[in-house]
Amino acid sequence: MWGLLFALAACAPTIGLGLGAPSASVLDLAPPATTEASVSTLAPRSIPAQPPVEKKNGTTGQRVRIRIIKKKKIITRKKKKITRPSPPVTANAARTLDLPKEQKPDCPPLGLESLRVSDGQLEASSSQSFGLGPHRGRLNIQSGLEDGDLYDGAWCAEQQDAEPWLQVDAGRPTRFSGIITQGRNSIWRYDWVTSYKVQFSNDSRSWWGSRNRSSGMDAIFPANSDPETPVLNLLPEPQVARYIRLLPQTWLEGGASCLRAEILACPVSDPNGLFPEAPALGSSDPLDFRHHDYKAMRKLMKQVNEQCPDITRIYSIGKSHQGLKLYVMEMSDHPGEHELGEPEVRYVAGMHGNEALGRELLLLLMQFLCREFQRGNPRVTRLLTEMRLHLLPSMNPDGYETAYRRGSELVGWVEGRWNYQGIDLNHNFADLNTPLWDAEDGGLVPHTVPNHHLPLPTYYTLPNATVAPETRAVIEWMKRIPFVLSANLHGGELVVSYPFDMTRTPWAARELTPTPDDAVFRWLSTVYAGTNRAMQDLDRRTCHNQDFSLHGNVINGADWHTVPGSMNDFSYLHTNCFEVTVELSCDKFPHENELPQEWENNKDALLTYLEQVRMGITGVVRDKDTELGIADAVIAVDGINHDVTTAWGGDYWRLLTPGDYVVTASAEGYHSVTRSCRVTFEEGPVPCNFHLTKTPKQRLRELLAAGAKVPPDLRRRLERLKKQKN
Repeated sequence: MWGLLFALAACAPTIGLGLGAPSASVLDLAPPATTEASVSTLAPRSIPAQPPVEKKNGTTGQRVRIRIIKKKKIITRKKKKITRPSPPVTANAARTLDLPKEQKPDCPPLGLESLRVSDGQLEASSSQSFGLGPHRGRLNIQSGLEDGDLYDGAWCAEQQDAEPWLQVDAGRPTRFSGIITQGRNSIWRYDWVTSYKVQFSNDSRSWWGSRNRSSGMDAIFPANSDPETPVLNLLPEPQVARYIRLLPQTWLEGGASCLRAEILACPVSDPNGLFPEAPALGSSDPLDFRHHDYKAMRKLMKQVNEQCPDITRIYSIGKSHQGLKLYVMEMSDHPGEHELGEPEVRYVAGMHGNEALGRELLLLLMQFLCREFQRGNPRVTRLLTEMRLHLLPSMNPDGYETAYRRGSELVGWVEGRWNYQGIDLNHNFADLNTPLWDAEDGGLVPHTVPNHHLPLPTYYTLPNATVAPETRAVIEWMKRIPFVLSANLHGGELVVSYPFDMTRTPWAARELTPTPDDAVFRWLSTVYAGTNRAMQDLDRRTCHNQDFSLHGNVINGADWHTVPGSMNDFSYLHTNCFEVTVELSCDKFPHENELPQEWENNKDALLTYLEQVRMGITGVVRDKDTELGIADAVIAVDGINHDVTTAWGGDYWRLLTPGDYVVTASAEGYHSVTRSCRVTFEEGPVPCNFHLTKTPKQRLRELLAAGAKVPPDLRRRLERLKKQKN
C-alpha cells in the first residue's frame, strides 16, 4: 500500500492533476536567445540595484544564458542546466504561456508562519549560524536588534554552499500548490533570493522538480526584489508529496541566499489510515469563521442585533478618514443606558488594520454572547446583567480594507498598519506621561497637579494638530462613557503588555516603567495570559525574537519597547479606565481556516478578563442630606498615587488586588470622608459607599443662589470663621 501511494504521488508531475492555473512567475530555461526574451518578459521583479549571484544546482553540461535587466544595467551570467534534458524551447513556445496578471492562493498555508509547522519539520542544506537556521525561514518572522544572535530574520545558507536548499516536511502526503517568499528581515543587511526552483519527494531521497506545462522544462520561479514584500508563486501543476524543497538559484549580489517562506498546501485524504491523523483545527461553536470586510462586518453586526434585540445595540462613535463608520456593538440587559452601579467595559480591536485576528475575535464574541444568553448560559447571563460591554471590532477600518484586499498571506508585516493618512494610531494619543512626570519631579503632584484625569495639552487641541479622526472619535467616546476596564487587541506576538508603555527616561528605547497600579495591571495581564491556550502551551516555540514565556507571557510595555502616545497610557491618565494590550498570535492576519482554533485559544481568556471588573471596590458617593449621587467625586487610596472619579450618578469602581485599604472620598464643596475597605479573594467587588456633608461655604452658596435668607446660626458661624481667618 505504501508503494502504491508513493508511486501515485510520484506520477503527479507527469500525469498532472488538472488543478490550478499557470503561474505568472514561472520561467523557462531555454537556449540563449529565447531564454533572454522569456526571462525579460515573465520576470517583472528584478534585482533592485545589483546583479544576482548564481549558484550551480544539479547541472549537466548544457549551458544557458540568463539575461536580467535592472536600472539600465545588463548582467549576463553562465549557469549549467538542470538534469532531465529536454528538447529546446522556441521563442514562440515560451510566449504561449497564458499567464494570469494576478495570482491568488487556492490552498491554505501549511503553517510556517502560524507555527503549526514545528522547527523539527524544517531542514536545510546548510546555515550560517543557529540564528539563521531553517527554523527561522518562516514568513514574516522578525529578527532581533543584533545580527548574529539566536533570533535572526531568515534562513541563510552558508556562503560556500553551492547547492542551497530549504526543506519542509508536511508529515503526510499533501497537495502543494504554491509558495510565498520574503527576504531576510534585518536592519543591518540586505539579503534576498531572486529566483528559485522547487522539488518534491515522498521519502526525502528521490526528488522530482516542478515543470512548466507548456515546455516541460524545469521551472524557475522569480522571488523577491526587496526583503519584505511577500511574493506568491503558484505551481504550474499542484504536486502531491510529503516533502517540498526550495532551491535558491540567484540572489542579490554581495548578499547571501536568505529567505522566509510559507507553503500553500491542501490536505489529501488518507482512507487507509497510513499516517497519523493531523490535529483538527476547529471549534464546536456554530459561528461565522471567516474574515469580514467592512460591508460583511456591518451585515454580521446587524444580524446579531436582530437575533438578540433585547441585549444589543449598534452605534457609531465617528468616522475614519475615508468615511467608514466606527461601529460599536453594545451588549447588556439594558442596552443604551448607564445603570447605576454597573461598570462599563470595552474591547477595542483593529487599531492596526493589518492585525486582523482581534477584529474577528470580537465579531465571534458578540455572536457567542448572543447565542449563549438566549440558551441561558449562567456565566454569560451574569456578565451581561452585571456590566455594560462595548465591542469596537475595527478602530482603523481604512487600514483593514487595504490589508484585506491583499489577503491574509500576502499583506506582509506592515501594509495596512496605519490609517489612510499614514498615522500609527497607537502613537497618536496625547502624551500625558511627560507633563505628569515633570510635575512629579517638581513636587507638584497631587496638590497642584492632579494624578488623574490630566487635561489634553494645548498643542493637541489646535486645529492643525496631527490627530487622526479615528483617534479623536475614540477620545470623545472615552469621555462620554465611564469605562472601568479595557483591552486593546493586537497581533504579531503572544504576550500581554501593560502600562506604562512609554519610558520615563527620555529617549530610552526600553526601560521598566510601572504605574502606581502596577499590581493591578500585572494581575489583569496574568489573568488573560493564564487562560489563553496558546500562551499556556509549554511546547510552543518563540514567535520572533523574545521568549515571553519566561515571565508568564506578560511584560511592562515600556520594558518591551517605548510607545509614546499609546492608548493604554492615555486611558489610564485621562480617564478611569485600566487598559492592557493583548498580542493574540504570532501571525497578524491568520488564514480563515485557523480562526476556529484561534477562537478556542482566546474564548475563555476573553470572558475571564471581563470578569475581572468585579475585582476591587465599588460604591456610590452621595450627598448626606439629599441622598443624591455626587458626580466627579475623587476616590483616593492611601499608598497609590492615582485616583479615580465618580460617574454622573455618583457611582464608582476602583480596581484593586486583595488587601486592606484606606480610602478617601472627596468632592468640591464637601467635607472629605475616609474609611477602611477590605478586598478579599472572593468573587465580586466589595461595597464601599460614602456620604459626604456639605461645607458651610457650599451651603451658603446654594442658599444665596436660591434667594433664601441665611439662617442665624450659619451667619454667626461664618462670622467666627472670618474672624479666625483675619
